[in-house]
Amino acid sequence: MNKVVPSADAAVADIPDGATVMSGGFGLCGNPENLIAALSKKGVKNLTLISNNCGTTDLGLGVLLKAHQVRKMIASYVGENKEFERQFLSGELEVELNPQGTLAERIRAGGCGLGGFFTPTGVGTQIGEGKETRVIDGKEYIFEKPLRADYAIIRAWKADRWGNCVFRETARNFSPLMAMAAKTTIVECEHLVEVGEIDPDQVHLPSIFVQRVLKGRHYEKWIEKRTVRKHA
Repeated sequence: MNKVVPSADAAVADIPDGATVMSGGFGLCGNPENLIAALSKKGVKNLTLISNNCGTTDLGLGVLLKAHQVRKMIASYVGENKEFERQFLSGELEVELNPQGTLAERIRAGGCGLGGFFTPTGVGTQIGEGKETRVIDGKEYIFEKPLRADYAIIRAWKADRWGNCVFRETARNFSPLMAMAAKTTIVECEHLVEVGEIDPDQVHLPSIFVQRVLKGRHYEKWIEKRTVRKHA
């Protein structure tokens, strides 16, 4: 049951070219910094990434994009990455945009074994083009299919050796949903503790959804935009 691996490099060693990878994080909050760096170092190519966004030009998942390791991005927001814009407009990068709630629900559906769901979000827009529609109680809905992945890379605040995880505030974001929707979930944690040290009522992600755990190091906890008040 001990799922601890010695390093981020070891944790991602079997991720092949062409893999579909979900990555936790909202902007740069809660990014699996060590695992992203390990994927960059590994040089794996043609990835399909599923994440709220693709980081910034130089940070987060933007590191993989800048190194041309990403073939397709399934995301909700892409406004902080100039390289993303360049690759998309030049046709180098395939992009599938989703409303943020739809993205989260598609991931949840994938993790719960559902075949999809109907939502009113996107009706009458490009989001709804080519999708099945249905009128329910007089309101039109479009059908969205689930999202699943080969791997999920996420960051927890605290985890034990079995993979029970606790997230800290908004850094939880999409991570528990992604862990449920991936064949293999890799968790890096800021604090690695022994089994029994986490109160069961405090567990945000049970160990059954986690296959590998590593102790993260040297966190920078990036900030997308730092705004400070001018001195009077």
